[in-house]
Amino acid sequence: QVQLVESGGGLVQPGGSLRLSCAASGSIVSIYVMGWYRQAPGKQRQLVATITTGGMINYGDSMKGRFTISRDNAKNTVYLQMNSLKPEDTAVYYCKADRVRNSFSSNEYVYWGQGTQVTVSS
Repeated sequence: QVQLVESGGGLVQPGGSLRLSCAASGSIVSIYVMGWYRQAPGKQRQLVATITTGGMINYGDSMKGRFTISRDNAKNTVYLQMNSLKPEDTAVYYCKADRVRNSFSSNEYVYWGQGTQVTVSS
């Protein structure tokens, strides 16, 4: 079993910054892709950014520039630095681990974190 634990969310004023972290734990052999998605009330979940073990990064529409994703492969941890936050960035941010290999199977799995709330408001 693999668990993803997110941290770093909270309330921030417009123009402020937050750094989210997501640590994966369990019987992990490798995680090819780690990333962040967000879901605002009444809206569909959308891609924020993903990063592979090799450092290949993909940002969702309108995310590049203010958001920066990074990863520590040795710690199975992914980060999201969010700057110049706007009220429309308010959402629950979810961590995702894709193409996860564990020590019990040759299959690959997908895992989601529980989500962390980010609220941008004055």
